[in-house]
Amino acid sequence: MNGWVPTTVTRELTVHLVAPGDGSVSLPVVLHYDVTDPYAVHATFRTGQGDGVSWVFARELLTLGVHRPAGDGDVRVWPSWNAGAEVVFIGLTSPDGEALLQAPTHDLVDFLGRSYSLCPQGQEEEHLDVDGAIEALLAC
Repeated sequence: MNGWVPTTVTRELTVHLVAPGDGSVSLPVVLHYDVTDPYAVHATFRTGQGDGVSWVFARELLTLGVHRPAGDGDVRVWPSWNAGAEVVFIGLTSPDGEALLQAPTHDLVDFLGRSYSLCPQGQEEEHLDVDGAIEALLAC
């Protein structure tokens, strides 16, 4: 073994943007977790315009939302069923509008599980670079 330990997890999956009525639009999303930002999951929704739309979610919020309704305000996450399959709904609100996304539970759980294998719950603080963050703030 070379001693290399991965510090990131990236997973591309397809979510569905729920449209009014019974419609939905498939939307590719790239989920990214990096132990240097241990509390966050970065999501880039590929909208076909530029680099896409990016959101940052609390990893804990997504984890809770797989099992029960979680969050309030701009981001809400809750489990459900659609056509006999487990799904997770993610409700997003911004000054530009609202979106309701539906993600396959299995894919989200797989991604979260891989993130927890890099940084177990409760050990996030060990991966924070507080001195580096303070230095960056003072450099501004």
